[in-house]
Amino acid sequence: MTFEPGTPPSTTATDDHALAAWLAEEAGRLLLEVREQGLTGRDLKDAGDRAAHELLMLLLAEHRPADIVLSEEGKDDRRRLEADRVWIVDPLDGTREFSEPPRDDWAVHVALWERAADDLVAGAVAQPVLGQTFQTGAPPVVPPRTSERPRIAVSRSRPPEFVHGLARELDAELVPMGSAGCKVISVARDVSDAYVHAGGQYEWDSAAPVAVARAAGLFTSRIDGSPLRYNQDDVYLPDLIVCRPELSGQILAFVEEHGV
Repeated sequence: MTFEPGTPPSTTATDDHALAAWLAEEAGRLLLEVREQGLTGRDLKDAGDRAAHELLMLLLAEHRPADIVLSEEGKDDRRRLEADRVWIVDPLDGTREFSEPPRDDWAVHVALWERAADDLVAGAVAQPVLGQTFQTGAPPVVPPRTSERPRIAVSRSRPPEFVHGLARELDAELVPMGSAGCKVISVARDVSDAYVHAGGQYEWDSAAPVAVARAAGLFTSRIDGSPLRYNQDDVYLPDLIVCRPELSGQILAFVEEHGV
């Protein structure tokens, strides 16, 4: 399969927000083409992971050659621990959902960490089937909540047990969906009001979605309320909370009292 990336916006030369959005969109466009190749099951999953990873590595090498990349599908380049700028990418978040057309709950994550801030400074999450990219350069405006009861986004297949107790405490309903990025972005889209996870993740699972969520004014933290930190020696980042700010106190109080 031959794929020709589009022309990046002129602002990508100096604007990391624009570059993150363009990279996520281009990888998403490629993944839609991979999905049309007639592959199924594991073959489709592997083809998607590989194609999106290779494209992101190629484009980042072209547009930000001095930066380091941490990708779910690549080897951990330990130079990142001394680098000033590290791109943290998940080329295909929600591989299972990607392999089940026409599901739309899969995404591409592109985030940038900078040493000067010791934090994420740009990010984008593309949801290609929706034709939407959520990014820090033009953060989503979180609409007023339309549901009377709070909604908690959870895994389709393995929601953590404590979330059922949290739902009872908040009188909330559970909203199953795939990709971690889609769950985070669902809070910004008024599809859910919170995503609370303690089942194990890595930095690339949450970096871009968290960057976008913060830019949109949502609350983000570890499950114990401590900050989410990225480009760490150990990239395992097992838990997080992303929610509307007005729910954060109740969620943190529940976790402190009941544990996970």
